Amino acid sequence: MGTKSRETIYGGSVRAAAECAIEARKEADRLAVQAWNKRMLGFQGPAQPSPTLGDALNAGYCYLEVRCLGCDTHQTVALDIVRRPKATPIHELERYMRCKDCSQVRGYPYKRSHLVALRPTKISASHTPST
Repeated sequence: MGTKSRETIYGGSVRAAAECAIEARKEADRLAVQAWNKRMLGFQGPAQPSPTLGDALNAGYCYLEVRCLGCDTHQTVALDIVRRPKATPIHELERYMRCKDCSQVRGYPYKRSHLVALRPTKISASHTPST
């Protein structure tokens, strides 16, 4: 039996199994992000362990909502531009977040931010901050 015949016999089932695995990973990542969001919004604290940066992007949650403790504003950070490895847990990003408005008023980087939730869209008039 040559390789061409093996490809004919098993190729379709191998490709179908690979597609099912990709969909299962995406669904698992989506459920993990939803569970983390519910813990964050319910307990209003740093829920650890958190999903990784790659898991959030794979699930379709491309934005991280952050609340400044100084001026109490909600902002979103695009996760696809964050310069960290994709294996970095989301809760480790909290120490790098700083409020641009508070930093300009104080004259130094003001790093008192609180993670709120992962979001599929940015905050806008039609997509209000998470509660």
